[in-house]
Amino acid sequence: MDRLLTKQPAIAAALHLIGAPACACDGAGIIVAANADLTALLGAAIEGRALTDFFGAASAAAGAALLRAAVASAQGWDGVLLAGGEEIAVQLRTKPIVLDGGEAGCTVILADLRRFERHQSELRQTLLEQKAILDNASVGILFSRGGIMMSCNPRFADMFGYTSEAMTGRPALAVFPSAEAYRAFGAEAGPLLGNGLPFEKSESQFLRRDGSLFWCRVRAQAVDTERSEAGTIWILEDVTESRQMLVEVQAIMTNASISILFTKNRVITRYNRGFADMFGYTGDEGLGLPGSALYPSDAVYQRVGAAAFPLLSVGRPFQTEVEMARKDGSVMWAQLIAYVVNPDDPAQGTIWIIEDRTEHKRADESLRNALLENQAILDSAVLGISVVEQGFNLRCNTKMEELFGYGPGEMNGLSVRELYPDKSSWDLARANTSRDFHAGHVSMDEYHLVRKDGSRFWARLSGRPFDLSQHTGRSVWLVDDVTARREAAEAVRRARDELEVRVLERTAELAGANALLQGEIVERRQAEARVHHMAYHDSLTGLPNRALLSDRLDRAMLAAQRSERRLAVMFIDLDRFKTINDSLGHQTGDHLLKAVASRLCRAVRASDTVARLGGDEFVVLVPGIRDPLECDRVAEKIIEALAAPFPFEGRMLHITPSIGICLYPDDGADVDTLMRHADAAMYHAKASGRNNYQFFTQRMNQAAAQHFELESSLRGALAKEEFELFYQPIIDIGTRRVHTLEVLLRWRRPGHGLILPDHFIPIIEENGLIVPVGEWVMRRACEQSVAWQRMGLTPVPLAVNLSPRQFMHRGLVDAIRRILDETGIDPSLIEFEITETALMQHGEQTLEILGQINRMGIRLSIDDFGTGYSSLAYLKRFPVKKLKIDRAFIKDLENSAEDRAIVAAIIALSNSLQLSVVAEGVETEGQFDLLLRHGCQFAQGYLFSQPADCAEAEALLRT
Repeated sequence: MDRLLTKQPAIAAALHLIGAPACACDGAGIIVAANADLTALLGAAIEGRALTDFFGAASAAAGAALLRAAVASAQGWDGVLLAGGEEIAVQLRTKPIVLDGGEAGCTVILADLRRFERHQSELRQTLLEQKAILDNASVGILFSRGGIMMSCNPRFADMFGYTSEAMTGRPALAVFPSAEAYRAFGAEAGPLLGNGLPFEKSESQFLRRDGSLFWCRVRAQAVDTERSEAGTIWILEDVTESRQMLVEVQAIMTNASISILFTKNRVITRYNRGFADMFGYTGDEGLGLPGSALYPSDAVYQRVGAAAFPLLSVGRPFQTEVEMARKDGSVMWAQLIAYVVNPDDPAQGTIWIIEDRTEHKRADESLRNALLENQAILDSAVLGISVVEQGFNLRCNTKMEELFGYGPGEMNGLSVRELYPDKSSWDLARANTSRDFHAGHVSMDEYHLVRKDGSRFWARLSGRPFDLSQHTGRSVWLVDDVTARREAAEAVRRARDELEVRVLERTAELAGANALLQGEIVERRQAEARVHHMAYHDSLTGLPNRALLSDRLDRAMLAAQRSERRLAVMFIDLDRFKTINDSLGHQTGDHLLKAVASRLCRAVRASDTVARLGGDEFVVLVPGIRDPLECDRVAEKIIEALAAPFPFEGRMLHITPSIGICLYPDDGADVDTLMRHADAAMYHAKASGRNNYQFFTQRMNQAAAQHFELESSLRGALAKEEFELFYQPIIDIGTRRVHTLEVLLRWRRPGHGLILPDHFIPIIEENGLIVPVGEWVMRRACEQSVAWQRMGLTPVPLAVNLSPRQFMHRGLVDAIRRILDETGIDPSLIEFEITETALMQHGEQTLEILGQINRMGIRLSIDDFGTGYSSLAYLKRFPVKKLKIDRAFIKDLENSAEDRAIVAAIIALSNSLQLSVVAEGVETEGQFDLLLRHGCQFAQGYLFSQPADCAEAEALLRT
């Protein structure tokens, strides 16, 4: 062997130069030389051994045959080597050589296929990952060449309503609104892409497959910057919704009734229309003015600046009331609230919110003077006056204290029972009062009462509830000492009994009876006439009511049959009348209804009938119609007649009608059908924007039937236990742990699956079902919270939404107390969410309800803050603990400086009022980081969790 190896020095040296395992074999397949790579691969000394000894059993025979042939010609094959007990896949390549002595042999080079397979596997994995990225990208990606769409990802195809296969090969012109738009886009993008530069456009309009248009942000780059004909990669991002959101936010700023302006370096840089209207500026003439132009003097301006600077310079809000000057020099009282745009850099500018408080100042002064006058009147009254609630005297005047012998303030909180001599007198007085109050009458009677020193006297009591419809609530009482009068009356009675003779008494009785009889006859005739008129006419406007309208409609249909003409029924509903009635009072609403009735009568012909059905609903019958165009003229005259404002007590009231029209006999052959169809047309007019008229069509009837079917199903949903509760967590931003669970209602309708609240809440709100359903939600949420506590879970508060109608229901407070008592839940674990609109609808009544709920220990929060009333005064009056920023301000928080400024202002305002803040609709980490930096305490949205059912919510509480 040593001799053989020494004979091949050139072959051995050559093998060591090959960068792969290699050896040389003689004609019998014996290894005569091998390099270090092959020795390391096989793990043994191999010279002198047959190469086939290292082949696997399956490839040994074939390998031996190929080695024998290799001495004559080049060979190549795949085989398996055995090394260290492991099978190694290799590729073998041979070439014939001549060994020393002229012996034929061959060289063998082996390639380890394991490295190649690993490389192929890694390459396949990389391709799969890249495909997954493209398939799941949130933006559309397209490769085009020569104006043809060559390939795209699923998101791009979905944006345009195609499949990826259907998009491939289509011309790019197919996704543009027109050929002109396509050419204009190419003219804009072509020069940049042709020069190897990137192209980007913030907004461009495109065409979907169904013909609808949408807006996209476009970015593009040539595949080969040196050869533009190699094709282009396009990235499209749908910005339709964010573009619409920007328009809506701008509309909110433009139409807000309060003043909002931005200043930088003490110069006005931007303001809304509310500022221009409040201060008397037109257009942009206020831009560039110094801040001092808004104050009556430099001294006032310097004083405000000195107070605001220490707070604003460190990013804190500033608030005050101060006199400000309009453009024309007139002065007004204003509430001024200021926030820096960026707390980290106050020099970026300041947001100022200004509310005209002039009328409030005057009203406060008038109220203060009125209270002083009223107190003076009460203290000077010759009658005792007392306010009573739940059987206790809340407060009274000086005369009341004098009557009963008490010192100043001693009667406040005193039980009324203490003023009666014994229990039987007290029980009799209570029974009489309850009877009168339940009947809606003033209670008036005389009782024996007792003073502080125990002496008794006769008193005449006259009392009435503050609200006659709330007979168990607060009441006011007048007390007069009638002891002397009763004694004098008793003396007179005894004297009269002694002096009057029986005959005179009898004569007087007969004369009185006759006069009474005659009076009763006259009164009865007058009453019959009034009853007849009331039976067929509206008591407020004097117009025909529903009963008389039905009779006239029957007669008009008979007349139409004889004359072969049509009859029009116009159903009129006044748009937003409830807002005027609720905000300005029923007296204003009644005046407006009478004025509307008068104008309607003047707008139609004498032969037409104007009737009032009740509320703000009117009906006009127009007989003798030859052509439906005549109805158009009548409806337009009605709209024109109501267009002019209605003056009342210094105000100009505005009202518009929504009119539904149906024709007899085309749209119905009886009264009920005609009225129903006209009503359906009227609702269609309201849905079409109000202040217009619509003719009835069968499609409206079908829509009404569908609405009726949905409402009918809802009426049985509660009894059939079809409602379910879902829970969405509100997260503590500092710890990212669950702080509160908002309770959400879902309806699992048989045959339709899970119905979201937007589809059924408005219906149950309208028909009153919201009250029992809302009570069920409160009870079920409390029961679930108690059940979780019994399971050992740490309790978190549950936030329950109260709708406007549910909030104003008179049984709400009693229902809440009953549920708390029956479930045994800690009231601090319940939180009610109420919208701004619901809070502001009923003034003092709202404040009273909120006070009762707050005293139970239940927390209150304002939902969708920033989308309702612009006035901020109610935040100081109502006992709310939390504000929820509407998702409209969060959605574009990362891209909109205005949204960030508004959110920062709300958070700063809440901090100054010691209110918690919840941001709704948080969906990205970017939004979360911005809220964290602004100091928002809590957040809610899909970034943390979608609404979860009971089991999923339980899992959230366990984490």
